Amino acid sequence: MSAEDHIPEAMIFDLDGTLFQTETLLLPAYHRLFKQLRDEGLYDGDTPDTSLILSSLGMLLADIWARVIPNASAQVQERANELLLQYQLDELRQGVGALYPDVKSTLTSLKARGIRLFVASNGLEAYVKNVINAKGLDTLFEGLYSAGEFATKSKVTLVRMLLDEYDIQSAWMVGDRSSDVEAGKENHLNVIGCKYAAFGDESELNGADRIITAFSDLLSLINYEIE
Repeated sequence: MSAEDHIPEAMIFDLDGTLFQTETLLLPAYHRLFKQLRDEGLYDGDTPDTSLILSSLGMLLADIWARVIPNASAQVQERANELLLQYQLDELRQGVGALYPDVKSTLTSLKARGIRLFVASNGLEAYVKNVINAKGLDTLFEGLYSAGEFATKSKVTLVRMLLDEYDIQSAWMVGDRSSDVEAGKENHLNVIGCKYAAFGDESELNGADRIITAFSDLLSLINYEIE
């Protein structure tokens, strides 16, 4: 990578596990949704261990439910989608949910350096937009892309759509999951792996160009060449 690429034209961020501490919002909603499924007679077991859903973050929702409630019907999975979104939005309105340390200040500094900022998430459109708005980040991002809005089957495709629509020639993909690494590499981007979330295993970030252990590390990275 050449010296002029120290400061990319754009940075594309995953949301959950990268900008947002997902578990702070997800887990209260997760327990509520399984109670409601039981109340509606759609589910009769114990609430699945939270490690199942936390280890599935970054996947498309259909793939998440296939791991969490593998024997559930499509009807139950669809109702789980509805309830999870409803309860997460409820919790957001009550101020629940936290960004990782220094996210807003770091994004503000990156934008001040002239870097264009985007989100690319496998989540639902309403979830992604409401988290960004609720946490006061909406004015920092030029575009918010979600699998829910664009009906994409992989983050590779989602990121390609973003790059094409905004005519971006140089970008870094910043995320905490293997889907982020894949999306970056398949689109010929440099990948910054975020290794500070409380979930995910060691292999998730294999292939990333750089690993950061705090979000603010991005500010020092733009001053050094990624080889």
